[in-house]
Amino acid sequence: MSASPIRVAVSTVIFSLRSRPEADTLMIPLVRRTRDPFADAWALPGGWLDEREGLDDAASRTLAETTALSPSYLEQLYAFGDVDRSPTRVVSVVYWALLRSDLVDAQRASEDAPENVEWFDVDDLPALAFDHNRIVEYALWRLRNKVGYSRIAHGLLPDEFTLTELREVYEAVLGRRLDPSNFRRLLEGSEALLPTESFRTGKHRPARLYRYNSDVALADRGPLERR
Repeated sequence: MSASPIRVAVSTVIFSLRSRPEADTLMIPLVRRTRDPFADAWALPGGWLDEREGLDDAASRTLAETTALSPSYLEQLYAFGDVDRSPTRVVSVVYWALLRSDLVDAQRASEDAPENVEWFDVDDLPALAFDHNRIVEYALWRLRNKVGYSRIAHGLLPDEFTLTELREVYEAVLGRRLDPSNFRRLLEGSEALLPTESFRTGKHRPARLYRYNSDVALADRGPLERR
């Protein structure tokens, strides 16, 4: 008796900041399943790997097909292949991605955007299909560790931003408050940030806008790394 074939799926945990009355919140989009197993349950966006495409291409394609989203940053996370994770033998190659908050609404407004997609707070998820809760937990752990030593927050920000907005990204990702003075001091002399001649006006005094230095690699050290 021949063994059942092992299928390969590609899934993506895509993080973005969504506005809430109290503060911006780190959230992920989930897709409601339309068939068994786990019909009507929420799950990570994904799909089957086509034999003619690479993993990166599959991650981008399945994410676009299931959510109509195109991330600012995409990285392979891990392969999940426990024997009992699905009724049939499935190995999932999982990616984690970042999407700028200013692009989410524009992408979701497209005519072909799926309707069975909702955004959920990463710290308040429902019970997900398969082992997807475990996958999200691992992706969040990876993001929170990496944001401290890289400038990965760039994937969650518009091209130009204030230092306050940058700090709020770190606070949302880390899930804790940061001292504004200490944060600003850590940024002094950083080669990763470049001041612009533009300012953002509002209720308080005008705040200078910054941008990331494109000559510094995305994975280079971030403002929270010890120097």
